[in-house]
Amino acid sequence: QTGLFLVFFLFLGGIAGGIEICITFPTEYVKTQLQLDEKANPPRYKGIVDCVKQTVDGYGVRGLYRGLSSLLYGSIPKAAVRFGVFEFLSNKMRDESGKLDSTRGLFCGLGAGVAEAVVVVCPMETVKVKFIHDQSSANPKYRGFFHGVREIIRTEGLRGTYQGLTATVLKQGSNQAIRFYVMTSLRNWYKGEDPNKAINPLVTGAFGAFAGAVSVFGNTPLDVIKTRMQGLEAHKYKSTLDCAVKIMKHEGPKAFYKGTVPRLGRVCMDVAIVFIIYEEVVKVLNKVWKTD
Repeated sequence: QTGLFLVFFLFLGGIAGGIEICITFPTEYVKTQLQLDEKANPPRYKGIVDCVKQTVDGYGVRGLYRGLSSLLYGSIPKAAVRFGVFEFLSNKMRDESGKLDSTRGLFCGLGAGVAEAVVVVCPMETVKVKFIHDQSSANPKYRGFFHGVREIIRTEGLRGTYQGLTATVLKQGSNQAIRFYVMTSLRNWYKGEDPNKAINPLVTGAFGAFAGAVSVFGNTPLDVIKTRMQGLEAHKYKSTLDCAVKIMKHEGPKAFYKGTVPRLGRVCMDVAIVFIIYEEVVKVLNKVWKTD
């Protein structure tokens, strides 16, 4: 029964993730383009509005969705790994009363983030960043998702899909650690002394959006480094540390927060939707299968 609960929940989580990505992907596209727009070279974009305008003028509205397929194909396994690992770890770390405190929630989130980074996110993000960066080229070479993956593996080997692994592990680990820590803290605060107190979905969404915002401000520098390490110009960097040093040297500390605004919009909506579904599905399935 517990196995069926997890499979059913993760399936719904993956579908929800796919819907959320379709809605919010243009903000991810703009964020990535701004992060790839190096100050060392003549800047291509003046800001968010200019990036959207140039993309739509050059490629139409569909241009804002270049790289979407790589995230769609990875959304279900990413949700499965993230929540599967979190559920596994949290069930092991709850106290005698079944409560998970915020510190343990942080470590469970960290474990879930590292697992999803290695298994799904790094190759998925590498392909996504290469697709988006490829659109900026005079002669785009990737005709679609599968063609792009074949070309990357053919020219760079399987390692070509794992560029920026260290930065991705740091980013995803800190991402989920921060989000689950904040969510666990807010959830425990809201319930107080009554562990069975129901939480309204709108409250869950607000908590999720806040957790997403905290994670954005907490780890956008790692996201910028990850994006640079996965772009078409990644060969310029010897390592994650070298990338960080060069960004600081040539572009200054502000460069580590490129794409913060579009990322903030997407992540807040993403985390809010995911946690609402998480809570609601758990409520329904606990009534059916009594998995508590």
